[in-house]
Amino acid sequence: GGMVVGLGAGQQSRIHCTRLAGDKADNWWLRQHPRVLGFKWAKGTKRPDKSNAIDLFVSNQIPTSGPEKEEYESKFAELPEPLSAEERQQWLAKNTGVALASDAFFPFSDNVYRAVRSGASYISAPFGSVQDKAVLAAANSFDLVYVENNIRLFHH
Repeated sequence: GGMVVGLGAGQQSRIHCTRLAGDKADNWWLRQHPRVLGFKWAKGTKRPDKSNAIDLFVSNQIPTSGPEKEEYESKFAELPEPLSAEERQQWLAKNTGVALASDAFFPFSDNVYRAVRSGASYISAPFGSVQDKAVLAAANSFDLVYVENNIRLFHH
């Protein structure tokens, strides 16, 4: 819907940027899961505490012991059942039509593969890598729209 939901800025490699942006987009999408939207919160739970509890839930990092677990569980009136791996995959598969834009070329096709896992259907990036043909072939293998952006904003 025109929002930036994942940004992979400041990394030393394109794949790390793509992974970071993809993980953030996945986190955002999982926050839309009906189970998350139906959480029953403990009375008086503040917005930042809800956000942190949701993040632990959707990132599959629910505390399993000690004070951290007690703190997490105290935020809920009804403790939610964690999403199974299958439920996570089924929900993530529903996120489609995602656009990815890069200010630098993709030197390897792994960026395309990672973007697709987060629902990418559109990629815009400059060309200029010796691997452009392989990257474009990877995009074509997924029927992605891959647009060459002639403005390269990333310079060494």
